[in-house]
This record gives sequence, C-alpha cells and structure tokens, in this order.
Amino acid sequence: MFNNKFVEDLSARLSAMIPIAGEVREELRTKMEQLLKSSFAGLDLLSREEFDAQRTALKRAEKRIKELEESLSELTEKMDQFEEQSTSK
Repeated sequence: MFNNKFVEDLSARLSAMIPIAGEVREELRTKMEQLLKSSFAGLDLLSREEFDAQRTALKRAEKRIKELEESLSELTEKMDQFEEQSTSK
C-alpha cells in the first residue's frame, strides 16, 4: 500500500498554499487528503518495501530459470549423444 504520511504531508502543503480561514483550511485539507488517498489507491502503487521484495523475488526467479535452461541444455546434449550411440550400434 501507499505511504499515508506522504499523502497527509502533500494535502497539508496544498491546503497551506490557499489563503483562507483556519477552519475552512482544515476542512479543505481533509477533503484533499481523502481525494489524494482515493486517487493513489486507484493507481495501485507499491511501497518501496513491496517493490524491493518483488524485485528480489524476480531476481531469484530469473536465476532459477537460467539454471533450469542450463540443465535442459545438458540433458538435451546427453540425450543426443545417447541416441547417436544407440543408432550407431
């Protein structure tokens, strides 16, 4: 999920830019915060921790795929050699 502190800070900064009375400003800040949260939720963003975890999992998967490709290549080579030996007899 997305960092709520970021949304709170952003909405506070935006509402501070608008020169209006304190009570109205607080209401505006709350409305902006709600709007930002719903907008960011719709984007389906990841936190840095979630992104790093996904990146680590992807690297692990890529490494495993490479290992499996190498094993498959070796097995194919051995199978070809075996077929050659069996047809030459």
